[in-house]
Amino acid sequence: MSMALIGMIAGMALGFAGYFGGFGAFLLVGALGVVGLVVGRLLEGDLELGDFFRSRDDRRR
Repeated sequence: MSMALIGMIAGMALGFAGYFGGFGAFLLVGALGVVGLVVGRLLEGDLELGDFFRSRDDRRR
């Protein structure tokens, strides 16, 4: 599945949430989308939990 198609689907989901549920639903769908993205990246191995907790100095080494 191309990134453009995924972006379009995410945009449509946010649009429907904003239209039918208001701004609060729009924010909730966006936040849950970000959580899903992070969890998906963690499960695929593209991210590690330590990436979120290391300081900038540790990343340079």
